[in-house]
Amino acid sequence: MSDPRPDPLEALTRHAPFNALPEALRREIGPHLAIVEIATGELLFQKGAPLAGLYVVESGALDIETGHADLVSRRGIGDIMGERGLLRDGNAMLTARAVEPSRLIVIPKDQFSDLMQRSDEIAEWFERARPSTGAGEDGPYATGLTALQVSDMMAQTPITCAPEATITDVARLMRDHVISSVVVMQGERLAGIITAHDLTNKVLAEGLTGAVPVAEIMTPDPVTIAPNQLGLDALMKLSELGVNHLPVAQNGRVVGMIGKTDLFRQQAATASHMVADIAHADTPEGMAQVMERVPSLLAQLVHAGARPQSITRRITDITDAITRRLLHLAEAELGAPPVPYLWAACGSQGRREQTGVSDQDNCLILDDAVLPEHDAYFAALAKYVSDGLDACGFVYCPGDMMATNPKWRQPRRVWSAYFAGWIRQPDSEAQMLASVMFDLRPIAGEAALFDDLQEEVLTHARKNSIFVAHMISNSLKHTVPLSLFRGFALIRSGEHKNTIDLKHSGVVPVVDLGRIYALLGELEVAGTRDRIEGARASGVISESGARDLLDAYDLIAETRLRHQASQIRAGRAPDNFMTPSDLSELERTHLRDAFMVVKTMQSALQQSRGTPG
Repeated sequence: MSDPRPDPLEALTRHAPFNALPEALRREIGPHLAIVEIATGELLFQKGAPLAGLYVVESGALDIETGHADLVSRRGIGDIMGERGLLRDGNAMLTARAVEPSRLIVIPKDQFSDLMQRSDEIAEWFERARPSTGAGEDGPYATGLTALQVSDMMAQTPITCAPEATITDVARLMRDHVISSVVVMQGERLAGIITAHDLTNKVLAEGLTGAVPVAEIMTPDPVTIAPNQLGLDALMKLSELGVNHLPVAQNGRVVGMIGKTDLFRQQAATASHMVADIAHADTPEGMAQVMERVPSLLAQLVHAGARPQSITRRITDITDAITRRLLHLAEAELGAPPVPYLWAACGSQGRREQTGVSDQDNCLILDDAVLPEHDAYFAALAKYVSDGLDACGFVYCPGDMMATNPKWRQPRRVWSAYFAGWIRQPDSEAQMLASVMFDLRPIAGEAALFDDLQEEVLTHARKNSIFVAHMISNSLKHTVPLSLFRGFALIRSGEHKNTIDLKHSGVVPVVDLGRIYALLGELEVAGTRDRIEGARASGVISESGARDLLDAYDLIAETRLRHQASQIRAGRAPDNFMTPSDLSELERTHLRDAFMVVKTMQSALQQSRGTPG
């Protein structure tokens, strides 16, 4: 690779969960870290071979394969590999092969073991990776074949025939049902399986007629797989047997059929694969086709029990990739920018908290050398990207908070003046704008245009007690949906009557609290969970208050995501409006408790900081 090697410790601590390592552990582990570079097609490790340590992808991409070179998943920047093998017997459970020049950070296995013993955060993060059913190298973001069961992917109504059926009968079944395999049943007993491959190799190639009985051609007593086994188990069994289809059987009864096509389709709906596909897309329409897989990804992650922050981070990674690719395509069409710029996202993308329902919120920070005649270029750039995001399902911001609006496409000095004005005169509009812009996160371009600006704004804002009081007052306008007697306060009319808005009445009140804590503690992180944890570390809120609020936030966010995943599985578009009766009594009790925690923290903030008169 032509670019210089990064400092391994600096590179490692850019990625979760290592960004949470305390300084003492960072100093200890730093000298042991190494950087490994591999070329396209080269193996990083092979199934069954001893692992040198834990690998974190710094650049490039690698495919995770079975021992028979069947693809399981693709791993990209920030992804972790090898943890399952290290936590089992020290040997690789699958094979990792570079699909482009790649650079990885290596934590030697002894140091990884030491971190697991000495850091609760690291131990908790990797505990999900401890293998119990032969799952593969997908770590805490397990999705696809390493998380879903065969029952999630199989055809639940396999087409069957009797042994005495003719080859012509079977060929017609395959044609009419657009399938490539038929289960042969002798009454209630599985007798065999016949595939399109059999028709080609055992019938046509041998010059047999269509009158031949299926019993003479079928594979008798085929191997089956149970519905509760993992997709990865199915893929490995198919590879070992050299076949393309497996009947799914439970208690001796055939309940489905699964094939390599089903498995490859499913594993392609992982975030790493989607990001890789986006990186090679040449049009917004091509990216929109990739985005069609996002609902399936969300449902997979929820089903796999992934943490809410892992799910929203994965979805946001895809949005970031689309944004960067659109900027690349725009520059290819428009030419090089006349001055440096930074494209930044705000809102849920800025906080890395996107779900299955998101609009776009973005802006352009331009170098102060920009001239009036340059605006035509940046207006065209903004239109190209915003139109592309809209084509991918990220609808235009209803409040026009986008770089296509000249107000949000300005030199850095103007942005500095914007924030100074909002802080100096915190009216209702200023509070709203400041709230949105405090979630800014650089996506692409000249990062230096943002770094100094963020530090400058946080310092000035915290020193202005009137501004802080107004921000607190504004944040408390979003209330949780609790009634006087601790029941749920439901929406009383309109399209969403008798539901709870899990976004504006559930997640947003916690987002608002996190933003205030970041302001009070001068925290530069944008994510809500990171802000609460930072507030705990800096003493802005108590240890117990932070713990309770984090638990409440996780429960509310998880309920929202499970609601959306349920809608996706039912074939409906996801939204944020949930009917409480869809939950069990225990779930409703826990959700009420979570809302009560948020309400308590809002009251504590109001009492401790006061509100403007």
